[in-house]
Amino acid sequence: MVRFLKRGYSLDRLVRGKGMPESSGSGSKEENQTFESGSLVDDKMLFRSQGSSAPGQPPEQPPKSRFSKDAGVKEQPSDMELMKERFAKLLLGEDMSGGGIGVSSALALSNAITNLAASVFGEQWRLEPMSAERKARWRREIDWLLSVTDHIVQFVPSQQISKDGTSMEIMVTQQRTDLLMNIPALRKLDAMLIEYLDNFKGQNEFWYVSRDADESEKGNARRTDDKWWLPTVRVPPDGLSDVSRKWLQYQKELVNQVLKAAMAINANVLVEMEIPESYIESLPKNGRASLGDSLYRNITDDDFDPEEFLSSVDLSTEHKILDLKNRIEASVIIWKRKMHNKDGKSAWGSAVSMEKREQFEERAETILLILKHRFPGIPQSDLDINKIQYNKDVGHSILESYSRVIESLAFTVMSRIEDVLYADSVSQDATGGSSRRRPSLTDSEPIKPLDPKEEIEKLKQIEANNLMTLQDFMGWQMDQNTETKKEKGNSEDEGRWMRKLPNLVTNKKFLEKIENLGGLRSPTARH
Repeated sequence: MVRFLKRGYSLDRLVRGKGMPESSGSGSKEENQTFESGSLVDDKMLFRSQGSSAPGQPPEQPPKSRFSKDAGVKEQPSDMELMKERFAKLLLGEDMSGGGIGVSSALALSNAITNLAASVFGEQWRLEPMSAERKARWRREIDWLLSVTDHIVQFVPSQQISKDGTSMEIMVTQQRTDLLMNIPALRKLDAMLIEYLDNFKGQNEFWYVSRDADESEKGNARRTDDKWWLPTVRVPPDGLSDVSRKWLQYQKELVNQVLKAAMAINANVLVEMEIPESYIESLPKNGRASLGDSLYRNITDDDFDPEEFLSSVDLSTEHKILDLKNRIEASVIIWKRKMHNKDGKSAWGSAVSMEKREQFEERAETILLILKHRFPGIPQSDLDINKIQYNKDVGHSILESYSRVIESLAFTVMSRIEDVLYADSVSQDATGGSSRRRPSLTDSEPIKPLDPKEEIEKLKQIEANNLMTLQDFMGWQMDQNTETKKEKGNSEDEGRWMRKLPNLVTNKKFLEKIENLGGLRSPTARH
């Protein structure tokens, strides 16, 4: 057959009997008909590049290379295909080669949620609504990943009424308690943040200038920090109007409440995670070796003040802040393990009394809590990273990663609002007006641990209020001004503004902070 094709005979001539020698008489018409009807399709599939197609049929299309121009023009995969691809990657532990070198299921889910949030929210550089495509993708794919928690259940007692009316207690399955409480709360926080971004639709009080624009276009509001990739915010020469400024403060405080709730949930989940043995084995033998002589003397001094301690430490860069946090967390773990092993034999030694060690631990936790409130955007510490990496609980992994990405998005939105308020303050200073920009919320609140239940209750109260866009806020403010003109003037109008905003707490003295921190004992409850 190969020599026959090399001579230039085509399959069409072969099928039609043209150019093929007569058989030697052993064949028959039935055999020829069988050849024509049965082998035509097989020959055409096997040797479609050797000859032309049969008469009356369209010519065969050659296979397309995936590197050609038309390779990318194809139908979009369906949601089912995308979901199968995501879960196949999760089942293989992100090892698509199938070589058995993948990570655990808990870490694979954590990475999937983190990567999804980075791809959707990673370029939220402006105060503007998300596109419909990004919203749909986020809601679709986060639902896929969170659906795993529906199958993490526990047995709980329940009453069942039989047909004869007798009541009996049986065990039924129910979603695990921590997931049952926190997943709906996180979903609500997620929806609220996206809704807050939608509130900025149609505003024209401020605008953005590309980072590649001329210095004259950027104006005086150009930031001198390391966030060079962000566009520059521009406001009118006289600054924002009073209505817009108050509305921005209102939005900032709403987002701050979401941030605190997400931080509280994330901190509680990290506390529940076990400390991996690899981290414990890497610790020094005592707290002095972890902290260093200078830090250890300051913490163990009789006259200890956390504010003075932090003022004496170099916190000029993010790296130095993180290094201090890692050192203090390691020392807290060391002191806790020594107190836990005080009744048994310990190779760690014991040169400090239990009372003193407990006092040092409380001081270190106070410093960690202040760092968390003062620098909410600081990266994760070595302890947190090790907990996440070696965690085997899928439920904890999903809760931690989901709350972390919501916390990150809330911090990003607050930073964008701060950029607008900063540009407004610069414009007012340039025109000689007094800057009416309020201080950061972290400067006006007492340093105390966050309680998830308390923060969620505050969110419910916020939800009861009507969330307003800038246009709604302007209309509401005009009505309030009309009422105040009839009553006592602008002083009562300012009071209504403050009642509309969430309650702000003034700074407390150091002794009051210590009273709030009295019950905090866990090293990872610093958040």
